[in-house]
Amino acid sequence: MGPPAEPDELRRAIAPYTQASVPRGAGDVLTSVVPYVGLLAAMYVLAGISVWLPIALAVPAAGFLVRTFIVFHDCSHNSFLPSRRANALVGAFCGMLVYSPFHSWRHEHAVHHATAGDLDKRGMGDVGTWTVAEYRQATPGARRAYRLVRNPVVMLGLGPIWALMIKPRLVPRWARARFGSRILATDAIIVAAIAGLVVAFGWKDVLIVQLSTAMLAGATGIWLFYVQHQFEDVYWERHEDWDYATAALHGSSYLRLPKVLQFFTGNIGLHHVHHLNAKIPNYNLQRAHDSHPVFATAPRLSLGDGIRALRLKLYDEDARRMVGFAAARRANRAAAPTAPAA
Repeated sequence: MGPPAEPDELRRAIAPYTQASVPRGAGDVLTSVVPYVGLLAAMYVLAGISVWLPIALAVPAAGFLVRTFIVFHDCSHNSFLPSRRANALVGAFCGMLVYSPFHSWRHEHAVHHATAGDLDKRGMGDVGTWTVAEYRQATPGARRAYRLVRNPVVMLGLGPIWALMIKPRLVPRWARARFGSRILATDAIIVAAIAGLVVAFGWKDVLIVQLSTAMLAGATGIWLFYVQHQFEDVYWERHEDWDYATAALHGSSYLRLPKVLQFFTGNIGLHHVHHLNAKIPNYNLQRAHDSHPVFATAPRLSLGDGIRALRLKLYDEDARRMVGFAAARRANRAAAPTAPAA
């Protein structure tokens, strides 16, 4: 698969959409952070009346938390607002709400953008994925661990606890020198905020309000991260054959969601446009997509396609597609040497 279009032509077509806007950014904050914080406050008030009232509000609150994460995400690309300093300030604030340290997450996510679709540079900022050959060569214990992690119940049920509550609290070895103090400062602020809420409302109410919202939003976020680069005919290549533009337009999905879900997910379903140029803020992604016919060639997934993609577990380099474990077993049997006839 060659490059999808002339780079200069594409660059010119999408250049107008890389311009960040203060009014549009302010509008995004007013339709994400503000309603999220407002719903959290309402949930704490209602928790004193009935446990089911805050649980009911957890659904829209989780939607606005996902939208808040998109603001955080855009700030990490310095695309949300015209000022780099303003992006850092808004991003760091939103990082507290989404339980993530801004500066280290920004670095890790930049690595993901620079390596997405490169089979030789997997492992940072993406969902861990093996090839069929790697799975075939792994020990039985490693296979069981991989199957467990890729199980949708584990990935979407326990994944949010790891992705939001535990992993961001840790200082990775690669981040110790550059970001260690900032990660620890973020941890301290989040712990202090939670402690204050416990003192004010009690640990049970805090658990109900924060955990229900975070679990729903976290599961949605993990699923979004998954389907953006985990679909049947995804583009992945070894480093020597890897091409950035092709990886963006054919290794990132165009997830076509109903309008209300597109709103709550901040247009991130237009992931092919985002990976081609991360400087396009979320509020310009749809217009950028509509600006050039090449974007229509990106892999399209419906909501149902995205759910069905959870069955895909491994990348088959020979077939050049994602497959499930059953297909990997068939490939393993086909690769096994045939016993000589007696």
